[in-house]
Amino acid sequence: MARQPAGAAAVTAGPAARLQEVGLRYGRTVALDAVTLDLPAGCMAGLIGPDGVGKSSLLALVSGARRIQAGRVEVLGGDMASARHRGAVGPRIAYMPQGLGRNLYPTLSVFENIDFFGRLFGHGRAERERRIAELVEATGLAPFTDRPAGKLSGGMKQKLSLCCSLIHDPDLLILDEPTTGVDPLSRRQFWELVAHIRAGRPGMSVVVATAYMEEAAQFDWLAAMQGGRVLATGTPRALMERTGAASLEAAFVALLPEAEREGHRPVEIRPFAGAGGEEDGEAAIEARGLTMRFGDFVAVDKVSFRIRRGEIFGFLGSNGCGKTTTMKMLTGLLPASEGQAWLFGQEVDAGDIGTRRRVGYMSQSFSLYSELTVRQNLELHARLFNMPAAAIPARVAEMARRFELAGILDTLPEALPLGQRQRLSLAVAMIHGPEMLILDEPTSGVDPVARDGFWRILVELARRDRVTIFISTHFMNEAERCDRISLMHAGRVLVSDTPAALVEKRGARNLEQAFIAYLEEAVAEAEGPAPIPATAPVPAAKGAAQTLLASPPPASPSPRRGFDIRRMFSFSRREAMELRRDPVRATLALLGSLILMVVMGYGITMDVEELAFAVLDRDQTTTSRDYTLNIAGSRYFTEQPPIADYDDLDRRMRAGEVALAIEIPPGFGRDVARGRAVQVGAWIDGAMPSRAQTVRGYVQGMHADWLAQRAAQGPGGGVTAGQLFTIETRFRYNPDVRSLVSMVPAMIPILLMLIPAMLTALSIVREKEMGSIVNLYVTPVTRLEFLLGKQLPYVLLGMANFLLLVGLALFLFDVPLTGSFPALAAASLIYLCAATALGLLASTFLRTQIAAIFGTAVMTILPATQFSGLIDPVSSLEGAGAVIGNLYPTTYYVTIARGTFSKALHFADLRGEFLPLLLAAPVLIGLSAALLKKQER
Repeated sequence: MARQPAGAAAVTAGPAARLQEVGLRYGRTVALDAVTLDLPAGCMAGLIGPDGVGKSSLLALVSGARRIQAGRVEVLGGDMASARHRGAVGPRIAYMPQGLGRNLYPTLSVFENIDFFGRLFGHGRAERERRIAELVEATGLAPFTDRPAGKLSGGMKQKLSLCCSLIHDPDLLILDEPTTGVDPLSRRQFWELVAHIRAGRPGMSVVVATAYMEEAAQFDWLAAMQGGRVLATGTPRALMERTGAASLEAAFVALLPEAEREGHRPVEIRPFAGAGGEEDGEAAIEARGLTMRFGDFVAVDKVSFRIRRGEIFGFLGSNGCGKTTTMKMLTGLLPASEGQAWLFGQEVDAGDIGTRRRVGYMSQSFSLYSELTVRQNLELHARLFNMPAAAIPARVAEMARRFELAGILDTLPEALPLGQRQRLSLAVAMIHGPEMLILDEPTSGVDPVARDGFWRILVELARRDRVTIFISTHFMNEAERCDRISLMHAGRVLVSDTPAALVEKRGARNLEQAFIAYLEEAVAEAEGPAPIPATAPVPAAKGAAQTLLASPPPASPSPRRGFDIRRMFSFSRREAMELRRDPVRATLALLGSLILMVVMGYGITMDVEELAFAVLDRDQTTTSRDYTLNIAGSRYFTEQPPIADYDDLDRRMRAGEVALAIEIPPGFGRDVARGRAVQVGAWIDGAMPSRAQTVRGYVQGMHADWLAQRAAQGPGGGVTAGQLFTIETRFRYNPDVRSLVSMVPAMIPILLMLIPAMLTALSIVREKEMGSIVNLYVTPVTRLEFLLGKQLPYVLLGMANFLLLVGLALFLFDVPLTGSFPALAAASLIYLCAATALGLLASTFLRTQIAAIFGTAVMTILPATQFSGLIDPVSSLEGAGAVIGNLYPTTYYVTIARGTFSKALHFADLRGEFLPLLLAAPVLIGLSAALLKKQER
């Protein structure tokens, strides 16, 4: 890091942040335990410690992103428990959360991401463009302003996050592990950029959380944390002098409580038995010309090397350079496009499960079953690898002893410290006795004591059991422990050798400098921009940063307090862009309603027509055949071949071949001619009661009609008393009594409720899952601006769907629109505001996208179909059903839709239905704003 020596910056008297007896819990887990700490202003202050010690929680409290549970937090001179103070100092704070690009939007380009943040902080167009140009030039992002953030390397994502954080000239910059998972060259570039920015703004305070002790050694002031408490504070030099340690990592270990560092000893690497040349010894893995293409993109380009049995082989490289892809090809998890690979002398076959049994794999993130105990996880994976049942208990006991898990076998993984979870993952990877281990950054976030213990186990496995260790890491001190390492960039292996040999070849002081030198040389030799843009040359960024900071930037405008329509439209604009570029959501939004309309329009019908019927005619006279023809001549029934007997009747009705069977008794014609009472049997399939009732009505009606016709044809043909008058029934609005005329207009309200509500809920819950919801917490945006901004695109999209659905009703289903289209369109707009507001309400308490889909479906489909008058009138409902029916917006929109389609109704006829719709949206939006939290809890 090219910056002033640690401790050289002046530390001002007043702290940037002050914490007094601050406590924080996540359920039963204590994140912060009565922390009292002053973070100095005007300098680079660091929080050091492994994952899970409370660094991120502390920074979230300081930034205002998380609610204070206990104690007092003062930032920039005020209490962060006060919403008024948070609103006032929010524009003066920039917060970059943990995770690669966690506050970014993957489908937006580099320019669009920065522009979005500029809009949130009130910059005009000219000012935004000026600041964006300076920031991307300073960070080396200028050639990539049109590239989506999701396609950037890890280093570039962090640079873009920094640009978004600095768009409004903050006084306090909070960086939560900004270089975790980033390669050394990108780390160096990042810190040089921060140093140059600080040089231009000497009054800016920077607070950083990091797990890299080499980085922390360059900071001005440090606070060492463990177990939610502060162990010690001071300059890096002061901490090392206090403990008598030669390095900051050793100082941190010395500061740990005695119980946590008991038994700790440095890792000793015994010489590798096959320490000759690369060609000496038995090969565990060998690759020749290994290539992997994904379409036109070459992820791995002609990689060749040889790893000896029992060797600890390190794999280092810039982010996205192809390390993981190479590992998968070498172990048979991914078929290579070109080249060959051998595993223990046998050619790797991606389809050979036997090859995979010889390999144990441990991913960077914990991937075991959290609901199973340690013992159950071990037993499960033993069974998955087909170990004999009798051998499993002994193997589990051996793994528990070897990896120091014996005392926690019946504990759930969630309750274990990170170091123990990593040992469990390693034990699971070794449960089946593999000959090779693949470890993907296995010690990321682990404290130094646990990391050294982990490495002692690896050395024992390699030296005693001759297990080949294939490990990727960004920790240079771990890379130095490997027998050999391979440096990779842009899909190519740059060099493979022992760590000492690589340092000597480059004439560097240490391995990190040698690694950076190899990467810079590779970038310089590349034609045009490097495939991995995170490794843009540092000097350009330096010069640009100096130009950017040569003169102080104009003061940022003070963001407006209260509701700002420009911030609202910023969210609407961003949501619309994301919607256009997300094929899944775009398809659901545009085609989902149309597909469901066709399926439901034809599938949900009350019409009973063309039902199959057959006759068991035991009379076989012209009268019985006339009776049969009377039924067959209607549009409701279709005659099937006659029934032979009762067995045939039972068989055909069981098989669903007929829905109605008519049994005509012997002597039917004779008895009818003599005026005797006759009984005709009608056997109806009652599996669907509603249809069966309709069929019975049809049969009774046709029977009565046939009797009337026979009476009119009686002797003399005179008019009987019963024929002096008749009742003729006429149906208004739907003369053919077609259920489509009723059901299609009712489908429009259901679909306009389901799809827009679901999409709106997903748009917010998705931000919770991705982590970009933090932008709501730490920017001047109000809850109402955020909600309305997210809602607006889906209201407009819903109106487009409304037009398409009306078109389907008119031209596909042939349902005429007899009433006022403007009345229907106005009601649809108001209804969509209520439907999307219901999605907003659902998103306030749902946290995953799966839950959002199911939760929103339940909240919309059930009330809309059961309590809104779709089938049964709302007036017929009782109790809770009646309450839901009278409150739910769909009830009133169904009446409007059916009235405008079938009854020729206009605004004046429907004014009583508009009022409840007008009230629904504001009530739901207000409730959503009240429930949506501006801080994480």
